[in-house]
Amino acid sequence: MTGKQRAKKPRKSTRTASTGKTASAGKTGRAKASTKPASAPTTMTADDQQLGLIEEPPRPAVRRTGRRRRQPRRKSTVVITGITGRLGQLLARRLHRQPHVRVIGIDRRSFHRKPRDVEHLQIDIRRKKCEELFRTEQVDVIFHLGLMHDPRQNPDEHHSWNLVGTQRVFEYAQRYRVPKVVLLSSADVYGPQADNPTFIGEDAPLLGARRFPQIRDLISVDMLSQSYFWKAPEIETVVLRPVHILGGVRNAMSKYLRMSRVPVLMGFDPMMQVIHEEDAVAATLLAATPGVRGVFNIVGPQALPLRKLIALTGKQDLPVPHVIAPSVADRLYKARLIDMPAAEIDFIRYPVTLDGSRAEKLLKFRAHYGVADAVASALRNQVFDGSVERAVSA
Repeated sequence: MTGKQRAKKPRKSTRTASTGKTASAGKTGRAKASTKPASAPTTMTADDQQLGLIEEPPRPAVRRTGRRRRQPRRKSTVVITGITGRLGQLLARRLHRQPHVRVIGIDRRSFHRKPRDVEHLQIDIRRKKCEELFRTEQVDVIFHLGLMHDPRQNPDEHHSWNLVGTQRVFEYAQRYRVPKVVLLSSADVYGPQADNPTFIGEDAPLLGARRFPQIRDLISVDMLSQSYFWKAPEIETVVLRPVHILGGVRNAMSKYLRMSRVPVLMGFDPMMQVIHEEDAVAATLLAATPGVRGVFNIVGPQALPLRKLIALTGKQDLPVPHVIAPSVADRLYKARLIDMPAAEIDFIRYPVTLDGSRAEKLLKFRAHYGVADAVASALRNQVFDGSVERAVSA
């Protein structure tokens, strides 16, 4: 052949738009694809990991072709019943700071000092209007804190609010596939008994209504919630039974320690367990951890005799003969001079100390505040808002 006939065909080349460099085709000219699939990393904020909120599902792997598009993360929707109460407000303050959490509160009371990004539905949870929320929203967690603990309330209203309201919560959760329900019960359901064991486990009988009939509703709510362990196993139901919560809450123990002279029964000095309100909220958040279900006792750092607990307040105790204490308390309660009915005297007569090892093992919960901190919070009505501590009225 002639030289012209032997002329080689020119190689095909491609010029990249970004660099203008030439890439040869053929064995060495084909761009090599990465052997590792590129995927958008699944990230959780430090608050999400600490507070035990729902983890973000893994994102599908996408091939990088130039500029990567980051898929927006769906916010976890959290519903808090009783959000205007003390614990409900503390819980909402912690949750609303997380960028991937949407907080919706249900409470028929008005919500003062409500954060701007918290939604408040001022409705009765027993009404059908409340069902619209669960029908239209994809709810991830329900924190049921909206229980009534007021012995002066009408018994019929008290019963309906607690039992019917809780029944509605679980009906909505089952009907609209809410994966998690957390109920805040109380250690009072065990009841103060002279023969109580040193540390009561979660499987102990609930005998609180034996001498204190006003607590029967709370026991019924506790047992109703446990029935959904088998009625609706697809729902991760968690029942928390905290010991006496101290802080700006308006419960019996906080009011008891705020009295100018704290009455005690002669010849009795039972062991007492208390927990700071912020620790109670922290345990409630940990209960939302995916995979956690069951009943948990929530305890504070240590148990103290009642008189030592009163000594931390800096006040003097007022010894009262236990024989006349019920009749005196009944008269003072009816005259609205005290908020402790006669049946509650047993709580300062017999111990109710709980075993909190299960929560420590499965929830990884340990109290952060000491007993002295809890008592001081009850007396000064302080809100421990992250790193900021400020006094508010109870």
